[in-house]
Amino acid sequence: MNLTTQEEQVECFVNASNHLDSGGCFVVEVMVPALRRLPPGETIVPFSVSPNHLGFEEYNVAAQTAYSHHYWNEGGRFESFSAPFRHVWPSELDLMARIAGMSLQARWGGWNRQPFGSDSPMHVSVWEKL
Repeated sequence: MNLTTQEEQVECFVNASNHLDSGGCFVVEVMVPALRRLPPGETIVPFSVSPNHLGFEEYNVAAQTAYSHHYWNEGGRFESFSAPFRHVWPSELDLMARIAGMSLQARWGGWNRQPFGSDSPMHVSVWEKL
């Protein structure tokens, strides 16, 4: 998601595939966009609200992009950081993998191999080079 265009993301898959022998695997951990939490007409979803950290995702749904905004209180001193990303559904990642000559071998809802489902906030996906 740190690559902010589809072209860059596809190139990442192609590059990974080029470094793998047949049977080698490419593993990605990525969040699932919290778009179901986005009220109609709104663009911002909080993901962390505590005395020391505020975090908000600012979505552009049509462009599949977002900015992750962070604000920290460090002993009365405030710091902030914002970063762009492009959110991608697992099915789009599977297509990128196929373009790069890989196929999905596994997808879990986390590193403990819990099932991936509609409410999973993230996934770990494994693609194998054909």
